[in-house]
Amino acid sequence: PSSGFTNADEEFRVFVALHSAALQASAIPPVYWRSLHHKITSEIYDAGEVFGIMQEERKKDNPGNEIRCKVVVTRESGLQASEPTSVFLVDHAWTYRVEHARQQLEQIPGLLPRMAALMGLDFHGEVPDPDTVELVMECMWKYNQTYQLSQGSPEDKVPVWYIMDEFGSQVRHSDQPTCSMAPFFYVQGQLAYTVLWPLQDLHEGDEVTRDYTYGEPDPLVRRCCLLPWIPSDLEEVSSVTAEPPDSFFENIARENQEQLPVEIQPYTVPKDKVLKVYSEMSQVTNNLSHPRFQLIEDEDEADIIWRYNHIKDYSKLSVERPHVLLNQFPCESIITVKDCLAAVARRVKGSPGPDWLPETFNLQTELPQFIKHYLMRQQRGEDNHWICKPWNLARGLDTHITNNLDYIIRQRESTPKVVCKYLEDPVLFNREEVGMVKFDIRYMLMLRSVQPLRLYAYNVFWLRFANRPFSLDHFDDYQKHFTVMNYAEGVELKQVHYDEFIPMFEKQYPQYPWKVVEGELFKAFKELFEAATSRPAPYGICPYPSSRAIYAVDLMLKWSERIIQPQILELNFSPDCARACLYHPDFYNHMFQTLFLDQPEECPITQIM
Repeated sequence: PSSGFTNADEEFRVFVALHSAALQASAIPPVYWRSLHHKITSEIYDAGEVFGIMQEERKKDNPGNEIRCKVVVTRESGLQASEPTSVFLVDHAWTYRVEHARQQLEQIPGLLPRMAALMGLDFHGEVPDPDTVELVMECMWKYNQTYQLSQGSPEDKVPVWYIMDEFGSQVRHSDQPTCSMAPFFYVQGQLAYTVLWPLQDLHEGDEVTRDYTYGEPDPLVRRCCLLPWIPSDLEEVSSVTAEPPDSFFENIARENQEQLPVEIQPYTVPKDKVLKVYSEMSQVTNNLSHPRFQLIEDEDEADIIWRYNHIKDYSKLSVERPHVLLNQFPCESIITVKDCLAAVARRVKGSPGPDWLPETFNLQTELPQFIKHYLMRQQRGEDNHWICKPWNLARGLDTHITNNLDYIIRQRESTPKVVCKYLEDPVLFNREEVGMVKFDIRYMLMLRSVQPLRLYAYNVFWLRFANRPFSLDHFDDYQKHFTVMNYAEGVELKQVHYDEFIPMFEKQYPQYPWKVVEGELFKAFKELFEAATSRPAPYGICPYPSSRAIYAVDLMLKWSERIIQPQILELNFSPDCARACLYHPDFYNHMFQTLFLDQPEECPITQIM
């Protein structure tokens, strides 16, 4: 009956409305959409009627690397690209987030033997043994594919990795592929598939291939992306990373949509003036109590605007309200965004950067240089553990530590990341009942002016500790490799305050007085801010006279020969100061006095420059 058709049409219309963006992003041709919808809703897996897996002679090389099968067209009539039904569903054998991989291989019945067989690894036992788990976790980066959900919490947006079934995983790479494959998330069923379709007409016996680099145009980057499968020596590549071209900073300024201020005369605050403060941050409004500052509700009457969100229109503010003081500098993102921080640091001391910053490469733009650097370290027998961090996700999310080059190269396919040398020899802290653990330190810096450069550090600093003793293994163990604020699993760990920490540290490391260590830290802060202000905006922090700012610097200490060296991990804009306010109720009073008044009272601060 005709009503049946309209029903199917309506269902298809809803399907397209929900999925057209995803279908287009995956470049699945519209000619296949109706058939794809039909196959998904009717659960038709008919690839086996058209394709087959052919065994090839296996060359005995290292285990698991020799893909010894290929997929060919087995149907006598072949496959026509123009035929609307020439689209096929491929199932996913295993879908996971990296941090759960080990646990799933150990616990899900049948998963380890299936993965070992799919990867051509010898495994005959029933019980998951640690060696096979390690081997699968190493080899899986030759089989993994990824997608990420665009909706939900930051946790939901962490990329998902998956391994296609035995059929999909045997499709080999070609620079002139005969087919295309792309992940597709079916919203109505909350299921992910891989979709396969031909790029040309295929005859019986033709091989099904796809482009493992998904159409990467740059020939060198393409070779780099293919390294997990096709060896290449990168002879002609240099490992030197120069400071990026000016266009890099101009693009960031464009993306941030900041309007730079006009030039204004600096404003001197009269000696006894009470400054009106407008802020939507409860930490400020609940804690600022110094008599020289008065909190107000109306932004238009403010002498000081203290914002949580990024200020964009400095131009308008500088013209209309030049004397209003702000808690941000134009172009400060060149030190608060991870890939920019590394670029700016190279001004201090060319490639690979100053001693106080872990060697850092941008995986999107510096992949060849990174790989070359990795291979040179490998040849010299040096430690090659690296940490991959997204430019823009909250602390610890989608962060990976590994010495597996395939793993790092493949990270480029998910969120944009930088890769930094992992500190293989951090200075550890002996914690009672736990042992020698990693720790990191947070300092608050106050930038009062760019020209002349005036930078202060708060003498109070904060510490975070890992929950398990440090060793260079099991990098998916969050409690060992990350310092965490919230100590889960009923591990009640007391907060160590800076004034208790210093004597404990000096007792553990008697040859290293804290004053000397702190001197090194302050020297690093000085060099960083000199570099970040050495060029005009947008290549440096803009010297707007009405700007002030506080930044939280997170750092660790490492051993270099017998010297303790600071390693700056990141700078945070508008940091969360809840802990600061809790233990030091005068925190914001000290900050505001240092930034805005000319005769601050006795504040626990050190002038760095």
